[in-house]
Amino acid sequence: MREHLPDLATTKLTGARIMTDSDNSRTLPPVTRGEFHSFVAASLPTYPELAASLTGPLEACKGDLAFTIWHEWCAARQHVIESCLRQQGLETKLLSIVGSPLQASEAGKAADEVGYSEALQEERHAFALEGEMAETLWDTPAESITGATAKLHAVVTKWQPSLISDEYPWPQIRSVIADLLKIDVEMSFSQSGAAT
Repeated sequence: MREHLPDLATTKLTGARIMTDSDNSRTLPPVTRGEFHSFVAASLPTYPELAASLTGPLEACKGDLAFTIWHEWCAARQHVIESCLRQQGLETKLLSIVGSPLQASEAGKAADEVGYSEALQEERHAFALEGEMAETLWDTPAESITGATAKLHAVVTKWQPSLISDEYPWPQIRSVIADLLKIDVEMSFSQSGAAT
């Protein structure tokens, strides 16, 4: 069964410079903790005041492999979203061409002509890659508040039925993420103040 992708038409992972092309072998751009905080806060629509409280540059979260893997997972997730949208668009086009039920061979030929079969295969591959990245993320111990927050963000993004689901445990997990972001910012500012 295909996992739920909330609000596919409006979901874009551009807030933290995470959007990448579909070539998964390319080096990902760096993401600072400040960008991470802004991106995660923007994905928590039940906490609109949070984004405003997370301003100011923060240093990159160096040395936390979970944070690095989260960044790669986001790129894989974006590829899933893009491939799903492409497949859905081609499916609509295919249905408009076919119109009525055809013989299996005719339907298969029409699917190949519009690129639907290829898009379906690409979508399956994207889901498999994203799933592997998610498993790697779950198996990687976080070494910072940012890394732990990234892991929780991935869980919420991957499994909640909608961005504002009020079903247990989604509001509670979003609340924990908001708390962790605030704590991380406060700790960062207190450490930078002590260093000056």
